[in-house]
Amino acid sequence: MAAAFSISPTVDLIDVPRRIALTGLPAGAEVTIAAETPRDGHLWRAQAVFKVGADGSIDLERDAPLRGDYAGVAAMGLVWAQTGQGELFPADLSRPLETTLTAHVGGEPIASGGFSQILMAEGVTRHPLAEDGLVGTLFLPAGEGPHPAIMILNGSGGGINEPRAALWASRGVAALALGYFGAPGLSKYISNTPLEYFARGLDWLRARVRPKNDFVAVAGQSRGGELALLLGATFPDKVSAVLGYVPSAFVHGGQAAADPAPGLGRDGPCWTLDGKPLVHQWQDNASASWKPYDEATEMRRNADAMRTALSDPAAMARARIPVERIAGPVLLISGGDDGAWPSDLYSLIVQSSLLAAGHPHEVLWKNWPAAGHSILFPHVPATRIAHRHPVSGIATTMGGTPAANAAANAGAWEAALAFLRRHGGQAG
Repeated sequence: MAAAFSISPTVDLIDVPRRIALTGLPAGAEVTIAAETPRDGHLWRAQAVFKVGADGSIDLERDAPLRGDYAGVAAMGLVWAQTGQGELFPADLSRPLETTLTAHVGGEPIASGGFSQILMAEGVTRHPLAEDGLVGTLFLPAGEGPHPAIMILNGSGGGINEPRAALWASRGVAALALGYFGAPGLSKYISNTPLEYFARGLDWLRARVRPKNDFVAVAGQSRGGELALLLGATFPDKVSAVLGYVPSAFVHGGQAAADPAPGLGRDGPCWTLDGKPLVHQWQDNASASWKPYDEATEMRRNADAMRTALSDPAAMARARIPVERIAGPVLLISGGDDGAWPSDLYSLIVQSSLLAAGHPHEVLWKNWPAAGHSILFPHVPATRIAHRHPVSGIATTMGGTPAANAAANAGAWEAALAFLRRHGGQAG
């Protein structure tokens, strides 16, 4: 019996895990399985060595590798353990990610196979937005609708998160990836970003898609998670639900994405409303200090500096986001080893504030204790723990491990999909 891969499904959306097995093998043999995926012009790769079971097979849902790029049983380990250069996604999201699997014994190839991860389902359409000062991309699901809608906000790296919006649309949600800095036609920096910009974006999205049950959620990660909570509290009549990925319970200053100009900088304002900067947690804070970050001898963790601010309760109270004003359900996603800021503590504060206020809607907090700040996207490489910030250029660590972050990536997406199905109607 010749060795052969069994992969199911071979073609599906990226959020669907695959069952990968190899059969027709001599029991007890050691087999190396490698996975290669071209990503934006660069090849990403992972491999692991397995011992063949008594039935002559290797099943990644059952078997842990003897050694390799990941440890333990992990059905998608050969994907999330991949390393490489460049971006994770192609510029053209209609092109699937194609992963090739090869099996070797003693350096000799014995079998090959592969599978396709689709980012943008058939019938989903992409519509660039550049009007009324708004910059972004709208993805519309297949079919006439109406569909629930969601606005997607990036964090301190800026830009426009098209992959996440494309996946939401593939699951039946009209998704606007709205840029607010770090994209053509927008400021290079996050400093002095007016909240009214997002109110216009919400109004535009409602008028454009006429969503099912008038439902428009806001989802953001990191600074975008802070922003999503802030928008829900500031414009409760416009925001139907909030999804905060590794969010903050407090308004922060410009930090790493700040304009370095005098009077701004990392301790300057980030958000404005009615032309006035919002009070942030570093302002008039007697305990806040950048020393643990600036003077770190190992890899810097922004969270170490953020925790110093918590010792001035009066300053933190002034900067707290009044989440009790949110008029809809709230989903919070966090990691217990977050290197950017303590998103688990921040999420606990948000949850506690809402429950103490008798919030009449669902408040769901999902925390992965060993995960870091990079809780992003299901079934993609999770090996980029440390990086240079795209605006400041400073090397920092986001925390977590590839295995923990991969588990959080998959679990967070499952939670978000179920959350929107409950509150926004059927979403694929």
